[in-house]
Amino acid sequence: MSDTVLFNVTLRPNPPMSAAGLKLTLAVVAAMNLAFAIWFVMRGAWPVTPFMGLDVALLGFAFHVSRVAARRREELRVTPNLLSLDRIPPRGAPTHIEFNPYWVQVDWEEQPPKPGLLTLRSHGRAEPVGSFLAPEEKRNVASALRAAIGRARATPIPSG
Repeated sequence: MSDTVLFNVTLRPNPPMSAAGLKLTLAVVAAMNLAFAIWFVMRGAWPVTPFMGLDVALLGFAFHVSRVAARRREELRVTPNLLSLDRIPPRGAPTHIEFNPYWVQVDWEEQPPKPGLLTLRSHGRAEPVGSFLAPEEKRNVASALRAAIGRARATPIPSG
C-alpha cells in the first residue's frame, strides 16, 4: 500500500520554438542581414558588415541557449509515505528532495502583476516548484498536489 503512487507529474518549460522554426527564423534574419550588408558595402560603408554578421551569430547563440534551458525538468511524486521532488537540469547533476506528505504544505502565492510562486514548505525548509510555469499551470499543479497530499494523509499506514 505504501508504494501506491497518488500523484506523478513531470514539469517542463515550454520550448521557445521547434528546431526547424528556429533555423528558419535564423536563415531569414541572415538573408536580410546579408542583403543589407551588400547594400552598405556598395555605398562604401563596409565597416558596418561585421556587425551584421555578429548580429546573426548572437541571435543563433541566444536560440541555442534557449533550447538548452528548455530541456530542464522537475518530477513530483506523491505516495502515502513520501513526496519527492527531482530537479533535472539540462547540464549538471540532478537534485533529489524528499518531504513527509503529512507535514508538507503547498503554498501558492499569487501576486498580480508578478507571476505567483509555488513552494513546498516543511520544518523550516522551502523549495520552489515550477518556477518556469505560467501562473495558471502553477495553480493547477498546486491544486493537484494538495489533493494528492490530502489522499496521502488519509491513507492508513500499515502497522508492522
